[in-house]
Amino acid sequence: MQSKTLIVTALATVMVLSAVVAYLPAADAHGVQAQLQSRFVRIDNEQFSDNTLQTGEELTVSGQLKSLVNRDLRGWLSLFSESENAGNRWEFLARDPPGNIFDIPAGATVDYAITVKALEPATYHVHTQLNVEHIGPGLGRGQTVVVTGEPILKPIPYGNIVYQCILIGAGLGVTFATRPWQVI
Repeated sequence: MQSKTLIVTALATVMVLSAVVAYLPAADAHGVQAQLQSRFVRIDNEQFSDNTLQTGEELTVSGQLKSLVNRDLRGWLSLFSESENAGNRWEFLARDPPGNIFDIPAGATVDYAITVKALEPATYHVHTQLNVEHIGPGLGRGQTVVVTGEPILKPIPYGNIVYQCILIGAGLGVTFATRPWQVI
């Protein structure tokens, strides 16, 4: 009888502790990333051309990428922006280094600049986002940018959508004709 009571008490204790742990708040802080954490590439001297814009005006974010490892890396730059709305916020106009993917030489410092056009009014917290191949993303320190004015609506490229649908349909057709077990 005592062994059954002990087992039931142990199970009840495990269930209660599991429920308590599930409700504990997660610990996080602004500017701390679990992925990159400055072990591979550090984003230094992040600077913003302005902190208040009208829609249609340009924002340039510049700085330096410092490689902290002894092998070449490949990466691509973007902007990460947080705001209350979740629409089409920025139009990318220019990236330096040019192109989508660029090399970061071992131990080197690479200057970067991203120029975007503001499309929607809101208060944004904007960061440089560096995605390093096979490693993950990392964010710069960031800054609050206030955009005012009327939203700029970009036309939907229906031609591109139709073209991609045709390619997907053709690919599925070929796959279904040659390997139907992979489609079904």
